[in-house]
Amino acid sequence: MGKLVRDKIPEIIEVAGGRPDFRVVAGSELQSALKAKLVEEAEEAHAASDGALLEELADVHEVILGVLAYMGWSEEDLRRVANEKRAARGGFEEGYYLE
Repeated sequence: MGKLVRDKIPEIIEVAGGRPDFRVVAGSELQSALKAKLVEEAEEAHAASDGALLEELADVHEVILGVLAYMGWSEEDLRRVANEKRAARGGFEEGYYLE
């Protein structure tokens, strides 16, 4: 089973002497692949050490940008909805953990 990779990965593999086996996905297949990639990157962030966490969060962010582009939404749309949710329900700074 394959997975979605960053746009320059096939070129990087070729430059390193490899022959990448890939295809371009679109439509609902791209949407599904983006959602799966978001879960993959979130799991990597969850498992990351403190030293690697920022880089893993950057990967999550890049996938989110891909989802936004696919859906036709902007980063401003995301910020607006996030701000609305923060105003109504708060953020995560206090560390409340329900038992």
